[in-house]
Amino acid sequence: MSVKKEANGRRSVQVEFEVPGTPEEVWQAIATGPGISAWFVPAEFEERDGKPVAVKYHFGPGMEIRGAVTAWDAPRMFAAQGDGMGGSPPIASEWSVEARAGGVCRVRLVHSLFASTDEWDNQLQGATSGWAGFLNILRVYLTHFSGQRSAIMQVTAPVAASDAESWEALTAALGVKGLSVGQRWTTPAGVSPLSGVVELVTENPYDALLRLDKPGPGIAALGAATYPGGQGMVAMNLYLYGDQAAETVARVTPRWQAWFQERFPMPAEPSRSGRLT
Repeated sequence: MSVKKEANGRRSVQVEFEVPGTPEEVWQAIATGPGISAWFVPAEFEERDGKPVAVKYHFGPGMEIRGAVTAWDAPRMFAAQGDGMGGSPPIASEWSVEARAGGVCRVRLVHSLFASTDEWDNQLQGATSGWAGFLNILRVYLTHFSGQRSAIMQVTAPVAASDAESWEALTAALGVKGLSVGQRWTTPAGVSPLSGVVELVTENPYDALLRLDKPGPGIAALGAATYPGGQGMVAMNLYLYGDQAAETVARVTPRWQAWFQERFPMPAEPSRSGRLT
């Protein structure tokens, strides 16, 4: 996706997509802490005098991003600005919701920053690409689980292999390799039980979404990617819904953490002598 460049130094990328629901239902999903937590990462809004002033996203231990809310017009638009990653200028995000015919809404997401060179364009493009998988989760959530109580499990493992090799290993081990959208799926024997229907499988990027009926109603999101700095990762987010969601996540998380640690042990690091340790 190309970066739009303006004379004042503003550089931006934009994504537009349609999701089912009324503007109020979509707003609940993208502009409240419980809503965002149901399809993205655990999130919360800070309020002052009854108005949102900041939003926090919890990506994992030590990985928290906070953005100041700079505009708020429920249920149509909100904007926030937070620190960039890797020394980049502050990045602003703007979400807008527009009702369309047929019971759907068009959502527009714009990422922008101010810079005098192309140095940070790749980060802007990468941010937008990274959203692609989560926006697919949002669609599934709004289609099947909108407004339900939720709980999330986030498990990742660093890998030394290429994204393609890591994806091959992950999908083969979970029985996802070779499946097509709409197929039923169950984890193989010896793996913590999951079952459901394939919603998405793609290798650009390496993502899969599985709508679950076991261990409860929910979504499993699989991925393999290389992050800024060159570290490869494999990941699984488990979004469960309903009154038993939190209890089920607490029960299955240790099993999946152990499974990922066993299947993808920490890569060996070179010692000072150049040998692997």
